[in-house]
Amino acid sequence: MINSSHARCVSKALAFLCAAACLAFLTGCRQDMADQPKYTPLAPSSFFADGRSERPLIDNTVPRGSLADDALFEPKDSNVFPLPLTMDLLNRGQQRYGIFCTPCHGLQGDGNGMVVMRGMKRPPTYHQPRLREVPNGYIFDVITNGFGQMQGYSAQIPPRDRWAIVAYVRALQLSRNAPVSELPAELQQKLSQGGSAK
Repeated sequence: MINSSHARCVSKALAFLCAAACLAFLTGCRQDMADQPKYTPLAPSSFFADGRSERPLIDNTVPRGSLADDALFEPKDSNVFPLPLTMDLLNRGQQRYGIFCTPCHGLQGDGNGMVVMRGMKRPPTYHQPRLREVPNGYIFDVITNGFGQMQGYSAQIPPRDRWAIVAYVRALQLSRNAPVSELPAELQQKLSQGGSAK
């Protein structure tokens, strides 16, 4: 009988200690993240001398969405090309395309890159009519912001190189879809004789 009452006392003491520990733990949990003092947008502030909670831009920073102020920015629906088309630009585009685009799109732009061979979803070919007809600004925008499963490359590829890639993609498209009338005379003659244009 003494043992059972002693056991009851011990179990009550343990229950009390557990309850006290839980209460101490729960009072230690605060909602600082949820209940933190903060300003709502455009709220007045007594902290800053000008009375505004929103702060002016810091010198030498780039605000979100400022790409529209970039000299090389063209809207998504624009077919303007902001750089002169030169062999140097095409060579740079080919080099950058080889680094950033071939893993998915393949060397010829067919969408047969190495990642496709390893099981990832195949991107569309650049040679389909829909992509041959899109404006240059659309391709630049897709490189910049991504599309579907493709990530945006604005952090890795500067705007000038993105335009070089656009130029190279257009050259890839033209390589398979050039009208015969625009080919050099010797190639036109070869084609008319039934020879290969290569």
